[in-house]
Amino acid sequence: MSTHNLTPGTFASEAIAPYAVDAPTRAVKLFRNGANQAVRIPKEFELPGVDAIIYRDGNRLIIEPKKPKLEKGSAAALLAVLDELAKLGPCEDEFPDIGDEGLLPLDDIDFGSDTP
Repeated sequence: MSTHNLTPGTFASEAIAPYAVDAPTRAVKLFRNGANQAVRIPKEFELPGVDAIIYRDGNRLIIEPKKPKLEKGSAAALLAVLDELAKLGPCEDEFPDIGDEGLLPLDDIDFGSDTP
């Protein structure tokens, strides 16, 4: 028996359904599916995609949509990292003094410019 209502050749939505926004709290029943405990997720709490992650936070179980795995080195992966860095905001920390007194100065690097 299929656990989803996708027709062949279609993909699960990557966006939360409009009826799922600000859904109120709702009681659900737990049941057994073989050796696993399960819960049927009501339509208004539907998650995007076909995969999810679950973890415990104290006495709560948190279920979140699984983020798609991005190809390492791709433009999409770079943009995802930059988005995460942007969420951190600017760094306000002062750089520590590394005690470089007495070291020789660094040599200038010649990048092969045509001008002397």
